Amino acid sequence: MTVTTLDPRSALIVVDLQKGIVSLPTAHPAGDVVKQVRKLADAFRGHGLPVVLVNVAGGAPGRTEQQRPRRDYAADWAELIPELDRQPQDHLVTKHTLGAFTNTDLDAWLKAAGVTQVVVAGIATSIGVETTARQAYELGFNVTLATDAMTDLQADPHAYSITHVFPRIGETGTTQEIITLLERSA
Repeated sequence: MTVTTLDPRSALIVVDLQKGIVSLPTAHPAGDVVKQVRKLADAFRGHGLPVVLVNVAGGAPGRTEQQRPRRDYAADWAELIPELDRQPQDHLVTKHTLGAFTNTDLDAWLKAAGVTQVVVAGIATSIGVETTARQAYELGFNVTLATDAMTDLQADPHAYSITHVFPRIGETGTTQEIITLLERSA
């Protein structure tokens, strides 16, 4: 099922479109994802709706079976990519876990802004995007996932999240479908 409606006070959450993440090999070209996210950001800003830009600057300390790579990150690894055209009114969230809500001000900030629905996009679909969307759903937000404005490091996890997980926690739609709904609600 595609996205059916957007609440009058919706926000866009862009997950981890930062220099270090966008430079990784992905299942779908990161440049295409960035173009779609930029369209969404421009549309949300044009309608006076909040845009949240999330970057990751660390990881949760717990043990995992899958070894996390230990590497020296470039000094600009966590910097947002310039193509996002960050604006003064955009809200920046720096996370240190998979999801953008854990130990950040995001929930309180969105609720103070009267936001009832979030549109989530970014990299990686099955990691930061999915975790953030799950957290938003659990906190009571209506969730929409812009499926052509995200990608993963591998194709299988990307497809699994879109086809099996996202329909359980929200609605999915393309960038154009979401923008069309924004235009109709104006």
